[in-house]
Amino acid sequence: QVQLVESGGGSVQAGESLRVSCVASGYTLTRNSMAWFRQAPGKEREGVASIIESSPAYADSVKGRFIISKDYAKNTLYLQMSSLSPEDTAMYYCAAASGVRTDCRGGVCFPSLKETDFDYWGQGTQVTVSP
Repeated sequence: QVQLVESGGGSVQAGESLRVSCVASGYTLTRNSMAWFRQAPGKEREGVASIIESSPAYADSVKGRFIISKDYAKNTLYLQMSSLSPEDTAMYYCAAASGVRTDCRGGVCFPSLKETDFDYWGQGTQVTVSP
């Protein structure tokens, strides 16, 4: 049984940094896609960052500010967030796929950020950024 448990959310001020974590059980991080999604109040859930092994993909809104990474020994997925703004306020969800999921455009493939490509979801951790 796959279980994903997020932690590390909290309240910070604009410009500060925060790292959220996702511990996976019953699931191997090797050769599987994992990702972070977020959902702000009144908005649809959106893909933030995805990773296949050590290859990441990011939404345009977080490029250069967020870093997704894995610790295989701890079976944990991380999202390091820097230069946070109030627009980053949302519930952040960890997601895992049963296999590799890519999004290919014009012959170039990237780790998928499509919600429908992921099979397992955590309960979420709240990130709130004040001005």
